[in-house]
Amino acid sequence: MQALTFTEENYIKAIYTISDRNDTGEVSVNEIAERVQTRPATVTDMFKKLSEKELIHYEKYKKVRLTNEGTQIALSILRKHRLWETFLCDKLNFAWDEVHEIAEQLEHIRSQKLIDRMDEYLGFPEYDPHGDPIPKQNGELPASKAVPLTEIPVNTTCVFVAVNDTSSAFLQQLKRFNLEIGTELNVTERMPYDNSVWVTNKNGDNFQLSEKISVNILVV
Repeated sequence: MQALTFTEENYIKAIYTISDRNDTGEVSVNEIAERVQTRPATVTDMFKKLSEKELIHYEKYKKVRLTNEGTQIALSILRKHRLWETFLCDKLNFAWDEVHEIAEQLEHIRSQKLIDRMDEYLGFPEYDPHGDPIPKQNGELPASKAVPLTEIPVNTTCVFVAVNDTSSAFLQQLKRFNLEIGTELNVTERMPYDNSVWVTNKNGDNFQLSEKISVNILVV
């Protein structure tokens, strides 16, 4: 794989993360600008650099998508990021809302041998503390059938398995509801006005979740 700057790696990961959640596999300049907190003109300049390295398919004024090599690099970065999150939680007892920003720094470590040794040390985990699949050494991703809580019908029981938003603010909000990976939920009511949902946990606690929260809670 090509040696990239940390900034280039951040863009590659951002493109993959956003494109993985839509049907086209493409992302716009503005989507990336919002994701990496910079100006659209700066994003366009980076797109040109990544295109020259044959890591993205780029045409002026059009959305971009990763090449095969770009996708493999993105998966390698995600593998490192999610393994570091798992290590920090499982072995160093960090809370799940503390590990994302630390893993953002550690994901740029170059040593593949270190990452493979850590994977083995952790017992080859398939999912990180947020429920996201950890790419294998060959780039293969474990299958996931998780859907947003917003798609679960009323009077249906489901299990909280992952989040779409790994920000500290969102995870701390989940803490206030005592929601964590593995929590069993029953959708008792949906409010048509704002698409919020009422859920009950196995302890019988009943509470309301806004659409903004429930769309970022993934369940099976």
